[in-house]
Amino acid sequence: MAIHLFNSAVNWMLKRRMEEVEYFMQNPLEVQERTFQQLIKSAKDTEWGRKYNYRNIRNGEDFKRDVPVSTYEELYPYIERLMQGEQNLLWPTKINCFSKSSGTTNARSKFIPVSGEALEETHYKAGKAMFAIYVNRYPETKFSIGKSLGIGGSYQQNHLNDETYYGDVSALIMKNLPFWAELMRAPSIEIALMDEWESKIEKIARTTINENITSLAGVPTWTLVLLQRILDITGKNSIAEVWPGLEVFFHGAVAFGPYRDSFQKLIQHPDMHYMEVYNASEGYFGIQDTNVADEMLLLLDYGVYYEFIPMDEWGKENPKVIDLGDVEVGKNYAMIISTNAGLWRYHIGDTVRFTSTSPYRIKITGRTKHFINAFGEELVIENAEEAITAACQVTGALVNNFSAAPIYLEAGKQGGHEWVVEFEHSPENMDIFVNVLDSKLREINSDYDAKRYKDIALIKPIIHNAPKGTFYEWMKRKGKLGGQHKVPRLANNREHIDSLIEVMNSVKI
Repeated sequence: MAIHLFNSAVNWMLKRRMEEVEYFMQNPLEVQERTFQQLIKSAKDTEWGRKYNYRNIRNGEDFKRDVPVSTYEELYPYIERLMQGEQNLLWPTKINCFSKSSGTTNARSKFIPVSGEALEETHYKAGKAMFAIYVNRYPETKFSIGKSLGIGGSYQQNHLNDETYYGDVSALIMKNLPFWAELMRAPSIEIALMDEWESKIEKIARTTINENITSLAGVPTWTLVLLQRILDITGKNSIAEVWPGLEVFFHGAVAFGPYRDSFQKLIQHPDMHYMEVYNASEGYFGIQDTNVADEMLLLLDYGVYYEFIPMDEWGKENPKVIDLGDVEVGKNYAMIISTNAGLWRYHIGDTVRFTSTSPYRIKITGRTKHFINAFGEELVIENAEEAITAACQVTGALVNNFSAAPIYLEAGKQGGHEWVVEFEHSPENMDIFVNVLDSKLREINSDYDAKRYKDIALIKPIIHNAPKGTFYEWMKRKGKLGGQHKVPRLANNREHIDSLIEVMNSVKI
């Protein structure tokens, strides 16, 4: 009886969430305007709101005129004070949680403020919408009679203020889940929040193999590691033999395309579904609501106000910034967000392309900078250049050119980064060069360091010492010789690196 009542309550909740989704799909600009007004009204008496005269902001044009577009570095002085215990700086309610991520150019990690409203009205509300959309797409689903397995991050007390905490956004979400949601997930919260990844994977595997797992949620790379370990322990040939009721994997953080075949090979469930979400430290922005891979419904009633910079404006001193109502299908935009945790006109660093404006659907097209994020490591060009410099200093090398890309994970195999480096003067010892580069990347990028831990998800970089003239010949073959053309330092796919290696092997030493 209790289980029946619980399932009835869950189904009622999901129906309400789907009604909300359908409303913002039909009334997108009205919903965004309401969100904008609520954010401005809420923050008018914060330090930031007083500085930028929020009391006199009436519309989006006032907002653009009076409030600057901000990077993390520009907001950091306020965030640092929040972490030390000050309040009412960027957002009026108490903030004592911070989502930790990497990617900043001047620090090992970023700390994104997470308010109570951000948890309730953004992350949890969107999580419910995710399940509602799934049930709407697959009404015969039975996922609610089992448990959802998620690999969370870890969190810890902030040494600057013992009343505040920081960690992966997944850990903060799990730590604050309502009781009813905790009943629907596995493993236990104590295991889910462990910070030693090798032990965590082992315990998750051993404590969930006898559960009725009907859905998975997480980053593809770590989930692959877990599934492979479960097969090792059980001796089964497929995950479908372990969890016959498994029907869906909710995934995000990195592109899923390179991993799809590996998942299908491991799971071998004929009716397995894959559903992408756009859930970041800064907010929950999108959910796949159709069968089109990589296309997601933009979430418009979840405490986030959106603006966009057309990529042909990117890099200009005063780039044109447009509202949602002015975006066009097929164009790339840098996404700017204002949130219910006090991120104001914040440049998140992602680029998106609209595939539809009725309703608004997007595809993530990359970052505004060169990057590699195949495993959640968020390696940016500044990281790569700093590591290359350190390796050259130690080994006496001089570098002419370099480019790097991921080696994607496959079932039973580990992922990594592959570099093609053309030296003016080769290192005295290539092994030392590789070790220094790897160590420096681990030092300056906490997400890379986590993925490199004991080679679980990311092995040491593979570096090819390319003959002189490789990059020149590569550019020549592509018709891109000249000062305006640049070698892509980092890429999140193998298009460039594979062609570079082909040229490298054809260049005479």
